[in-house]
Amino acid sequence: MFKKLFLLFSISLSLAVGAAQVQAQKLEVATFAGGCFWCIETDFDNVTGVVKTISGYTGGQGPNPTYKTYIAKGHIEALQITFDPSKTSYEKLLDVFWHSVDPTDAGGQFCDRGHGYITGIFVRNKSQAAIAKASKAALIKSNPDKKIVTEIFTAGKFYNAERYHQGYGARNPIRYNYYRRGCGRDARVRELWGKQAHRGINKH
Repeated sequence: MFKKLFLLFSISLSLAVGAAQVQAQKLEVATFAGGCFWCIETDFDNVTGVVKTISGYTGGQGPNPTYKTYIAKGHIEALQITFDPSKTSYEKLLDVFWHSVDPTDAGGQFCDRGHGYITGIFVRNKSQAAIAKASKAALIKSNPDKKIVTEIFTAGKFYNAERYHQGYGARNPIRYNYYRRGCGRDARVRELWGKQAHRGINKH
C-alpha cells in the first residue's frame, strides 16, 4: 500500500514539475522605456498576462550602471516585462505602451527631461522587431496629426535597478502618487490619447 501511495505521489509530483517547466518555457520577455520606471512598472503590473516586471537600465555603453551613473553611461530607464503569451500578446503590450506614454516627446517624458527618460522599444528577436515596426506604422497612420518619435532598438544588456526602485509605487504609494501627479504624467497622457489613455491597464 505504501509503495503504491509513494508511486502515485511521485507521478503527481513529476507531472506538476513538468507542467511548471512547460509553463515557464512559454513565458516571453518585452522591454520598454517610458520615462520614470516607477510609473511604467506600476502601469504594466496591472496588465492582464504580465507575470513579472523589473525596473532597470539599458541602451548605454558603460557596464554596471547605477541610479547615480546610468545617465553618464548613456543608459535609459526601462522596464523588463515577463508575460504569458497565452493570456496576452506582444502586440497588445505595445498597444498598452503607446497609450500610457507620450511618444511625441523626443526630450524625455513629462517632467523628467534628458536622454535617460526617453521612450523606446527594445526588441529581442526578428518576430518582436516585425511586430514593433508594424505597431508603430499603424500608430503613425491612425494619428497623422502626431509626430511619433519613439525609436525601436535592438535589445542589449539589461541591468536591474537597485532593490529600492523595484515595486516602488506599491511600497511607497503616498510618495509615488505625489510624484506622478506632480510630474503631470497622467494629465498629458489623457490630453494626448483622450478616451484611449491607459488602454489595457486594469487598475489606474
